[in-house]
Amino acid sequence: MSQRPKAVLLFQRRREFDDGAIMEMKIWQVPEPVPPTNHGFKYSLFYGSGGERLIGYDNERGKGDHKHLSDGEVPYVFTTIERSIADFLDDVSFARGES
Repeated sequence: MSQRPKAVLLFQRRREFDDGAIMEMKIWQVPEPVPPTNHGFKYSLFYGSGGERLIGYDNERGKGDHKHLSDGEVPYVFTTIERSIADFLDDVSFARGES
């Protein structure tokens, strides 16, 4: 019986802000793309406060790459994991009134 290749955690970071908000980023390299995506990453980029997700970038089976904003969910065009992190951090800075 052969073992299926597993996802490998590439990056994980959590930050708790003084105001109680939380930012958590997790990125895995996966042996096969998560349908319908065509890249080799599974990711979860989260920013929230008071038990509520305010911003989230992720890809899940059946939905593909997308982002969550406090007022809904929209498709996200994935190019690179570095670009996704930069876009997410820009959205967090904007939400925090830092940009």
